[in-house]
Amino acid sequence: MLAAFVNLWRLKHLRKRILFTLFMIAVYRIGTYVQVPGMNAALLTSSQQQNALFNILNLFSGGAFYRFSIFAMSVMPYITASIVVQLLQSGVIPRFEEWAKEGESGRRKLTQVTRYLTVAFGILQASGITYGFVREGVLYFHDWWSYVVIVLALTAGDTLLMWFGEMITEKGVGNGISIIIFVSIISRFGQIGQEIYQNWFYAHPGPLFWSVVKVILLVAGVVALFALIVFVQQAERRIPVQYAKRVVGRTIYTGQQTHIPLKVNAAGVIPVIFATSLLFLPYAVAMYFSQRAWAAFIMRYLSPQSSWYIALEIVLIVAFTFFYTHIQINPQQLAEQLQKHAGYIPGVRPGLETEQYLIRVINRITVFGSLFLGVISVLPYTILRGISLTSVYMGGTSLLIIVGVALQTLQQMEGQMLQRHYRGFIR
Repeated sequence: MLAAFVNLWRLKHLRKRILFTLFMIAVYRIGTYVQVPGMNAALLTSSQQQNALFNILNLFSGGAFYRFSIFAMSVMPYITASIVVQLLQSGVIPRFEEWAKEGESGRRKLTQVTRYLTVAFGILQASGITYGFVREGVLYFHDWWSYVVIVLALTAGDTLLMWFGEMITEKGVGNGISIIIFVSIISRFGQIGQEIYQNWFYAHPGPLFWSVVKVILLVAGVVALFALIVFVQQAERRIPVQYAKRVVGRTIYTGQQTHIPLKVNAAGVIPVIFATSLLFLPYAVAMYFSQRAWAAFIMRYLSPQSSWYIALEIVLIVAFTFFYTHIQINPQQLAEQLQKHAGYIPGVRPGLETEQYLIRVINRITVFGSLFLGVISVLPYTILRGISLTSVYMGGTSLLIIVGVALQTLQQMEGQMLQRHYRGFIR
C-alpha cells in the first residue's frame, strides 16, 4: 500500500489531478466559514437539537448549515435537479430522451438544463430556509432587500459548489459532487465523536470497565458495518459468455470464454443521495408555509425522527435503485452487442431470450442490493435512537456515501496507475 502511494505521486498527470482536487476542497472548506449577513449564531446553534432534518443538512454541508455560510445548502438543489432531469429522460419529455441518446452533444444540453434547474431549486430552498429562520428569530433584518440578498447569497453559494463539482470531475479525481459530499461528512466526524462522548459517556458516568466495553463495542460495530458495506459494494454476479470463432476480413478470431460482471449494487450510492434529497424538498417547501395545515402535516410526518420518514426513505431507495440500475445496465443493448460480436450465454439463445435472461438476473440481484441499501441507510440512526442518543445524527446514508465514494475514487486512480504499469491499491 505504501509503495502504491509513492507511485501515485510519480505520475505527473495523476499528481496534478490530485493537487487540483485538494485545492478545490480547501477552497470549499474555507467557504463554509463565510457567513451570510444578519445571522444570530447563538440562536441557530441552540436550535440544532430541535430539528433532526437540520442535523442532516448540517452533516451534508460539513457544518456550514449551522454557521449559515454561503454553502449552507451544500449540493442538495443540484442533486434534486439531477433527479428531475433523469426522471424526465424516461419517456416523459421526448426531447430529453432524444438528447440522452445523442452522446456527448446531448449530454451537454442535459447538463445545461440541470444547471438552470439547480438555480431554480436553489432559490426555492433558500427562500424557504430563510423565511423559516426569520420566523424563529435566527435571522433579523428590517427590509425586503436584506431578505433578497440572503437568498441570492445562498443560491450563489450552491451554484458555485455545482461549478466546483464539475471542475473536480473534469480536472480532478473522482466524481466532483460526490467528493464534496464525502468531504462534508468526513469533516463532521470529530464533532459527532465529541457529541457521543458527552451524551453517552460524560453525561452517564459509570465503572471504567463498562466504559471500555462500550468503546470496544462501538468501534467493533462501526468496523463491522464498514466491512459489510465494502463487501456488498464489491460483490458481483459473473455471467459466463462464450464467443464463437469468426472471420473478419483476413483476420480469424478464435472462440474464447469470458464473463459479464454484474454488480449486486450497480447503482452505487446514487439512490441513497437521491432519496434523501427528494425527502428534503417537500420539507423545505413546508417551512415556507408553516402556518398551513398541509405544511404542518408534512413537517410532522417527514421529520427524520418519525417512523414514516424511515419507511418512506427505504421505499424510495429501493425504487431509485431499480430505476438507476436499469439506466446503468441496458439489457437490450447488452444482448444486441453480444449477438453482434458472435457471443452468447451458454444455455440461452441469442437475442430476445438473452435480453429476458439478463433482466431476470439483474432484477434478482437488485432486490438484494436495494434492500441492503435501504436497511443500512436507516440502521445506524435507529440504533442511536434506541440507546437514547437522539441528539447525534449518523445515518447509514453517510457510511454508504463514504465507502462508495472512496471505492469509486480509488478505482479511478487504480485504472490510471495500471495503464502506466504501476501496481494499484486494490488487490
